[in-house]
Amino acid sequence: MTDLMETLVENREMVQPNHANMLETAHGGNVMKWMDEVGAMSAMLFSGETCVTARVNRMNFQRPIHVGDTAYITAYVYDAGASSVKVRLITEREDLRTRERERTTESYFVYVAIDDENQPTSVPELTVGSETGEELRQAALENESTVA
Repeated sequence: MTDLMETLVENREMVQPNHANMLETAHGGNVMKWMDEVGAMSAMLFSGETCVTARVNRMNFQRPIHVGDTAYITAYVYDAGASSVKVRLITEREDLRTRERERTTESYFVYVAIDDENQPTSVPELTVGSETGEELRQAALENESTVA
């Protein structure tokens, strides 16, 4: 069994000019790629297996991330099935000079754990052993179908 808090991954990506669109903000495809990579790390920490992306829930880009800012990405596992792993992902725009952050993107990804033959394999049961973990899990369950 793996505790939710053991799956928490936080990562930063500096938005460089080569990541930007013509408006000098992070291209949505780059943000999605970064989210997918961090989400897979979380799913793999949980399952102890290689995990591949099976589904991306609705993804809305609420605010831009400008060149020079960082994309601060948080991911954690909030539910699991027989071989599937549900991960909540939140991206925030961060100014490293002021440490100011504001949410830019939120989504819910589903990964599938695979074995050495690239076939689905079982994952452990998710446990929640802290109040913080329970708050994170409840927030994900309440918001997964209403991501705006």
